[in-house]
Amino acid sequence: LVLELNQVIMPTYGTVPEQQNLHTPEWVDFDDKPDSLFFKDEQRRIDFVLVYEDESKKITHKRSDRKKQKRKRQVYESNLINNGLQLEATRSVLDEKLIFVKVHAPWEVLCTYAEVMHIKLPLQHNDLKTRDSAFNWFSRLFRVDENIIKPEQEFFTAPFQKEHLSNFYIQDKDTFFNPATRSRIVHFILSRVEYATKKNVKKFGINKLLDTGIYKAAFPLHDSSSRHLSTDPSCPSERYLLYREWAHPKNIFKLQPLDFIRKYYGEKIGIYFAWLGFYTNMLTVAAVVGVGCFLYGCLTKDNCTWSQEVCDPNIGGNIIMCPQCDKVCTYWNLTITCESSKKLCIFDSFGTLVFAVFMGIWVTFFLEFWKRRQAELEYEWDTVEYLEQEEQVRPEYEARCTHVVMNEITQQEEYVPYTAWGKCVRMTFCTSAIFFWILLIIASVVGIIVYRLSVFLVFSATLSQHISGTEAIRKYLTPQTATSVTASLISFVVIMILNIIYEKVAILITDFELPRTQTDYENSLTTKMFLFQFVNYYSSCFYIAFFKGKFVGHPGRPVYWLGKYRNEECDPGGCLLELTTQLAIIVGGKAIWNNIQEVLLPLVKNLIGRHSAAARSEKVVPRWEHDYHLQPIGKLGLFYEYLEMVIQFGFVTLFVASFPLAPLLALINNMLEIRLDAWKLTTQFRRMVPQKAQDIGAWQPILQGIAILAVVTNAMIIAFTSDMIPRLVYYWSFSVPPYGSHSSHTMKGYINSTLSIFNISDFKNASKPSSPWFGNQTTCRQVYRDLRYPPGHQHQYEHNIYYWHVIAAKLAFIIVMEHVIYFVKFIISYVIPDVSQKTKSKVKREKYLTQKLLHENDLKGVKKNMGKIVNKIIKGEDSTFQPKDE
Repeated sequence: LVLELNQVIMPTYGTVPEQQNLHTPEWVDFDDKPDSLFFKDEQRRIDFVLVYEDESKKITHKRSDRKKQKRKRQVYESNLINNGLQLEATRSVLDEKLIFVKVHAPWEVLCTYAEVMHIKLPLQHNDLKTRDSAFNWFSRLFRVDENIIKPEQEFFTAPFQKEHLSNFYIQDKDTFFNPATRSRIVHFILSRVEYATKKNVKKFGINKLLDTGIYKAAFPLHDSSSRHLSTDPSCPSERYLLYREWAHPKNIFKLQPLDFIRKYYGEKIGIYFAWLGFYTNMLTVAAVVGVGCFLYGCLTKDNCTWSQEVCDPNIGGNIIMCPQCDKVCTYWNLTITCESSKKLCIFDSFGTLVFAVFMGIWVTFFLEFWKRRQAELEYEWDTVEYLEQEEQVRPEYEARCTHVVMNEITQQEEYVPYTAWGKCVRMTFCTSAIFFWILLIIASVVGIIVYRLSVFLVFSATLSQHISGTEAIRKYLTPQTATSVTASLISFVVIMILNIIYEKVAILITDFELPRTQTDYENSLTTKMFLFQFVNYYSSCFYIAFFKGKFVGHPGRPVYWLGKYRNEECDPGGCLLELTTQLAIIVGGKAIWNNIQEVLLPLVKNLIGRHSAAARSEKVVPRWEHDYHLQPIGKLGLFYEYLEMVIQFGFVTLFVASFPLAPLLALINNMLEIRLDAWKLTTQFRRMVPQKAQDIGAWQPILQGIAILAVVTNAMIIAFTSDMIPRLVYYWSFSVPPYGSHSSHTMKGYINSTLSIFNISDFKNASKPSSPWFGNQTTCRQVYRDLRYPPGHQHQYEHNIYYWHVIAAKLAFIIVMEHVIYFVKFIISYVIPDVSQKTKSKVKREKYLTQKLLHENDLKGVKKNMGKIVNKIIKGEDSTFQPKDE
């Protein structure tokens, strides 16, 4: 590939001398055809548009700087013409300072670079018969009308070669290369043409010129308005069709026209929407099961024996709970938690266990079936064995290439930006910076914990909880509930603020790291951003699920944070309900915030731009000027869209045992997300440069890692956060002799047996409540189920036999659940092949046909030439083979 690039590109490289005349674009006036996609001659198609500000009219730069910029631009445009591209310049209709340079690639240039880039093009129609699925009639109800967006014809394809031009399916040279392919080829050239040489280092590429402000924009054209059909009858108005049949809210329940999206925007955009659509469809199954488990909890909550005991005035009403903080807090009645115990019964039920196991298996089906779907798209979109062209070195990397090293492969000297020692220093610094910022995120979580501990004292003093109180509001607004809700809201706000900060930090660290290519840059940034986001979003949930209420000691010997704040305790039913609240606020709030942000920001920016442009002129505006006033897509493209969905995938899988409605919220969000992303692309952003993509890249192993971790987290949530295991141990072992007094297995007496007893005379002065003790009782109960021996026992306040049975059951449950789910995941992965037999047949058929068509003619030619030579030898007509005379 490097040799091919040298043969095609390098002959035209080199800085044009000052005294040599430069090739310049052809200047024309706008012809008042707003939807035209061609040069003024209406023959040559516009494949790309470059925008710059007339240097003579700039007022923000020194004259010498303007002159240098103009020279670089002129050299660049001259070299573009030397490379075979054709340029036409037109002054802006709305702003006379702006110049639009339209770029056209002739047939010869397209053929040359299609071969260099190994672009696959059609050979002949696909002759493999496809069998309709049994559900084809059903899916047809949700498809786009084929009379509006016609299905793409299927072809067998092969990497383009000019010498085999006659073998390719060419009906019309103007349409053989579709607009997306033409734009990709032109961008390939734009990224590799030189504009200056400094210290024997060549400066080249449109990206560097955009970064330095020499050009203001570079983009391919949309083919029409998103609101109406093009006035040009020959234009297919694909953008309008995409908006009407894909991006419009009326299509929210329709399937996406993926082939049409790929045709217009390229494979990289297509694979994102294919993945997002597939993920959303799979969420439908998870959402249905999750809602079923939620309804099961709602229907069975009235049969929840332990909740009935909490609410029973003769049982819970007689249980006095110990204070939850020092001095300020007072004794309180267990019945205050009646309402929260009823809510907890909804989420902490047998359905939770079933749903956790189901989701562990569901995520495996999702990933395995996505691999099959991805393999189908790789074939259909010609990315099977896709040979990635040599990536351009990033301008930032190339600009710092000052050190000379020997290339081990070519044994030639080449320039690099740093030595081996310098690279080691950079990597050490970047790694240290990453850990520092992660620790900073953890520090923010600790700050939220300190807030919880300190504000609980305030709420405990404000929301007085004397056991004689009967106010109705206390049923719903307990100190625990108030603390949990406010802390979750503050946590959400902190998370969103830190996201903005850490996004910039991750980019700064990656820039300092100086990756060589854009792919290296995106992979490095992906790792850092996901690591930051993982800690930022999930740390508070991990704290509530696995740390809160686990290390609190007992009323006589509480554990303190920072030597001052008494550690948090869970409700009598555990921390599961608080984890559910945290998840609901973060998942729901994040979805609402992101969607508002994605809609409002580009919309407001475009409205401001259009308003200011309309205020200056009522003239007819060309298509390229309309597109210029749209928002640029950004260097990272779909990075943030993927990141948003992968973080959501983590919420749906990692903590789903505590919140079975998470898949439903994700499903609703994704149905809107698909249309919002489509709306942004078709109406608010410039057309992206089409790019090839074989898969979803670095996000695939991240999803697989989350899927593996999800099994562990859900098993631990059920074991340590929910109250399911202690209830099962009590039901099967401690409700009947020898430990219990009931004649048969029952949940009666569970509350009384699991709340440990504490003698109020054992309170230390530092933690003894200042409020007076009402009644003649001498003991109170611990809020959390710590399962300790009562006062007066020879091992008082030490863990009892029930505690160790529960610990053993929890560990056994985790091991069994993990191994069962991992075994099922392994079986599923083994049984479901990554590539279907149908796709394998298509790939083999295409390889066979390619070999036959591309080499058969060569063999015929060789045979024909060999036959002539043999005939000449036999007939003695070739003097070359006659013996010399002695």
